[in-house]
Amino acid sequence: MFIDPHSCRLISVLRSMKLDKLAWALRRYCIPVSSEALVLEVGAGGNPYPRSNVLLDAHQETRERHWVPLVSDRPTVLGFVENLPFKDKIFDFVIAAHVLEHTAEPEIFLRELERVAKAGYIEVPDAFMERINPYKDHRLEITCRNQQLVIRKKTTWIADNELVELYEDRVKSLVTQSCIPSHPFEFHVRYYWMGDISFVVTNPEVDACWIPAISDKYQATLHYFNLRQSLRNFLRKIFSQTGRNKAIKLIDLMRCPKCHADILKQNDGVVHCDACKKSYPIKNDIFVMNEGEKNSPSVV
Repeated sequence: MFIDPHSCRLISVLRSMKLDKLAWALRRYCIPVSSEALVLEVGAGGNPYPRSNVLLDAHQETRERHWVPLVSDRPTVLGFVENLPFKDKIFDFVIAAHVLEHTAEPEIFLRELERVAKAGYIEVPDAFMERINPYKDHRLEITCRNQQLVIRKKTTWIADNELVELYEDRVKSLVTQSCIPSHPFEFHVRYYWMGDISFVVTNPEVDACWIPAISDKYQATLHYFNLRQSLRNFLRKIFSQTGRNKAIKLIDLMRCPKCHADILKQNDGVVHCDACKKSYPIKNDIFVMNEGEKNSPSVV
């Protein structure tokens, strides 16, 4: 089911032509799996990858994605990556794009990806970008060395106040408006794995469960309903496996987040586990598998 990521010739050709902006935009349509592969996307949020068949996000609404509405145009589950409500190796491939950096428990997060999928793709801001241009909800700095993810837990959202002040005073607008858009591959980590995820946490003793700094809601509605988002929605509809996705029976893929029993029943808008007697609601066709569960602290 898994194909070497370098086989995506279009991205390579575009990059060789110095068309990195276009290559970056098209990377979401070049997932290296066969058409038969069953693909999960975690942290899918408001702009899921077209190729994913099942979506998972922690929250219906959250500041962590700037209040952009959750997209649920295919089988969708609310749950935590640190305790995925899916059976072992039930997916051929898992996409985790811009979500790993939000967890306070990277070891558990990555082991859960390994548990439910045979292979996958992880995308995050590179540690250098995170250091100079930090985000309030990012708890990790991540880079890649020798095909291994190198992860550093942050003790607060700004790791180096003096560096950030110097950066913001002179060059932030230049870097964010020109340099990063022109060279996105250099400012992000794109990591493919099969079987196992090679990673190291350099400071596992650090507690990254701090409360994010408060920020105001911004005009998510204007941001969301613009021409770019409309184009994304159109392309996602065209390139998604819509017919196949409608036929997926989520209940057959799932296990109980509480007791991990892998035989669940679905009836009358409820998912029920006979093993531990826990029930989970289905709201607007979304399986809510995180009610009463806890994960890393976040603001919703």
